[in-house]
Amino acid sequence: MELSPVAIDPSLYQQPLRPPSPNLDADGARRAAEDFEAFFIAQMMDEMFAGIEPDSLFGGGVAEGPLRSLLFQEYGKAVAGGRGIGIADMVQKEILRLQEVTQP
Repeated sequence: MELSPVAIDPSLYQQPLRPPSPNLDADGARRAAEDFEAFFIAQMMDEMFAGIEPDSLFGGGVAEGPLRSLLFQEYGKAVAGGRGIGIADMVQKEILRLQEVTQP
């Protein structure tokens, strides 16, 4: 399969940036970024423990699955609320950058 070239309009990349808006919500961007990082960590932990069976002595039962999921959500919140793993910082910067760009 051969890919055909795509015509790109250079004027799309030359739009001037507006000055930083006084309405930038840095706190809201940080909360959203930390929520995203917490969700990512919870999903990552869920996948890490997917193949591990619960301990027969202290684990198992009908509620093991839902409670394990809630536990991973709380682990994610705890890690993201602390120093995190760096995802929240990058996401916050991107959110703030996108708030500064003029929308067509």
